[in-house]
Amino acid sequence: MKPDSPIKKILLLGSTGLLGCILSKDLEEHGYEVHSHGLNKKTVYKANLIKFQETNELVLKTQPDLIINLVALTDVDLCEREPNLAYLLNIKTVENIVASIKKLTQKCHLIHLSTDQVYDGIGLHSEPNVALKNYYAFSKYASELAALNVSSTILRTNFFGRSICEGRSSITDWIFNSLKDKKNIQVFDDILFSPLSINSLCKMIRLCIEKKPVGIFNLGAHSGMSKSEFAHKFATKCGFSTTLLNPVSIKSIDFLAAYRPKDMRLNCASFQEKMNIELPSLLGEIEVVAKDYI
Repeated sequence: MKPDSPIKKILLLGSTGLLGCILSKDLEEHGYEVHSHGLNKKTVYKANLIKFQETNELVLKTQPDLIINLVALTDVDLCEREPNLAYLLNIKTVENIVASIKKLTQKCHLIHLSTDQVYDGIGLHSEPNVALKNYYAFSKYASELAALNVSSTILRTNFFGRSICEGRSSITDWIFNSLKDKKNIQVFDDILFSPLSINSLCKMIRLCIEKKPVGIFNLGAHSGMSKSEFAHKFATKCGFSTTLLNPVSIKSIDFLAAYRPKDMRLNCASFQEKMNIELPSLLGEIEVVAKDYI
């Protein structure tokens, strides 16, 4: 399937985050003209997306064929404590992006990254079966509704892999560095997920750039597992003993401000059918990512 028009110029919003740092390089290596937005001095564009005027000026100045939005407040407890801040960063920003796209004279597709935290209960979860149990999930779901007002691909996902972003660590960074430093860590045995590796996610985003599927799609690995099992398998692949990994229940943690979904495993049949691909298994993804650490 060929796109209706070739994508040449991409505006990448939130390019200095954990995913953005890797995705921006990946896109450039694959020949795209990437205009990177972020809040540090390394980015050319530093617009405050909470403000419509700044957002609109950025979009009109760059004239993108496609926008990828990675901007979000992902601190679940902070969203719960400060819902207005969550609204501004997770919803208002998307409303401003959408309004700016509508002012462009040319077609501009939006790829918006959402979260697997919009699900709870027993998985595998399909796209219609949303269960919003904290303010982070609510704000991200509301951002999806805003994004649907233009031609958009919305990806509910989770990811892991080695960070190249200064000051930002991934779950595998945390596990690897803790075990390397011989620290005991607690890992949840009653929270289930099915994340993709960062590299696989970048590959799938490139596929979305090419095909521009419209709608909301789950995007994760096959055969999810608990975070405890994930940590044990990753540690083993990295050559560590698992004796420092202590499985615990989320119910034993009393300092969290927000409720955490117990099962976020994704049914990705819709994405696979739409894109005519087979997504990788989580165990395979763990094996590939472990090689980046050893």
